[in-house]
Amino acid sequence: MAGLSRNFRQLYSLTSRSLTTSTSARQVSPGVKTSGEGELPLAEGGLNFTLTSEQQEFVDLAENFTKNEIIPVAPHYDLTGEYPWPVIKKAHETGLMNLHIPEAYGGMGLGTLEGCLITEKMAYGCTGIMTALEANGLGSMPVMIAGNEEQKKKYLTRLIEEPLMCAYGVTEPGAGSDVAGIKTKAEKKGNEWVINGQKMWITNGGVANFYFVLARTNPDPKCPASKAFTGFIVDADTPGVTPGRKEKNMGQRCSDTRGITFEDVVVPEENVLIGEGAGFKVAMGAFDKTRPPVAAGAVGISQRALDEATKYATERKAFGVPIINHQAVAFMLADMAIGTEAARLCYQKSAWQADNGIRNTYYASIAKCLAGDVANKSATDAVQVFGGNGFNTEYPVEKLMRDAKIYQIYEGTAQIQRVIISREWLAIAKQKL
Repeated sequence: MAGLSRNFRQLYSLTSRSLTTSTSARQVSPGVKTSGEGELPLAEGGLNFTLTSEQQEFVDLAENFTKNEIIPVAPHYDLTGEYPWPVIKKAHETGLMNLHIPEAYGGMGLGTLEGCLITEKMAYGCTGIMTALEANGLGSMPVMIAGNEEQKKKYLTRLIEEPLMCAYGVTEPGAGSDVAGIKTKAEKKGNEWVINGQKMWITNGGVANFYFVLARTNPDPKCPASKAFTGFIVDADTPGVTPGRKEKNMGQRCSDTRGITFEDVVVPEENVLIGEGAGFKVAMGAFDKTRPPVAAGAVGISQRALDEATKYATERKAFGVPIINHQAVAFMLADMAIGTEAARLCYQKSAWQADNGIRNTYYASIAKCLAGDVANKSATDAVQVFGGNGFNTEYPVEKLMRDAKIYQIYEGTAQIQRVIISREWLAIAKQKL
């Protein structure tokens, strides 16, 4: 199969995964799974944070790829804003892309947890490059969770055969956190749909082979969001699809972010996901799968900030001793370590829940929110440890600080995550208190 390392494929085993079980495990209630022998507690063997040999090999491969292919070129792509096609093609060839795609469509069929472990390692090198890679997960997730067999074969398989990209088109100039405010509309004409509207801040917008597009199909403003929108798969070469200019962002500069205009874009009925009115559910359902990897990326940048600050603090001297010996600096590093480790555990639990069929909305939002906040604090503190050097582009931490900010914004702002968490917690509290 083109694009996947045969050796890497052989690393993966469906047996004895310590932190997760088969992604096809069906859950009947939190903490209980079903099997041919009846119900068994998921934690029957107790908690285990040891990676299997297969998982460790995934992590090692991602770490080596980051060291050799990402870190050396990250400053160049940050400076130029060029899309990192050479790195993406190498990642595809190595087998480090689209790991979530099932084996039936040519992929590895890895669980969310394995994907998160790999994401953290690669984000350590450059979250701009990682975002370009990871956006395929979000762009293809609606097809993964809601596509029929024909749609999956057509769109998932192509991502494995070639280093192609896809994108998730929901955000608009006037509708970010307020998804129900989307203005892009689709009208049914015979056996086709005609889409008109504009999307904004679309990652991989200018390089995508296809888009997931959420559009309003019920013009009644009183229609609830759960029934007003429909999800479409739109090929990028469809007449009327026009990507805008590449946005010049504060951080993650090599990630391709653009506005996309849809003008009388004709989409066949066969490209509708599930059916008319199901789009909002599909769009929101994708986030439960993709927020853990986003959190993992934030943990990667936090770990990098901690490592860079620690190395600098052991070399830089003030008042006759390395600054790491001063409690003020040592406590900053300690706080960075606390946040990083806590956020790591959160994304691992939310990913584990996703892999075991447990509804993970609560923990996915906790992981995303905490990891984003931690990444920003760690990057800011790293700049502080570096002092004046941290404010200079010749040192690595100013880039980390710029790159970290977006983790509090994309895939649901930190404030929206708190809305979700508080709502989910209230439902839990009503049952237990």
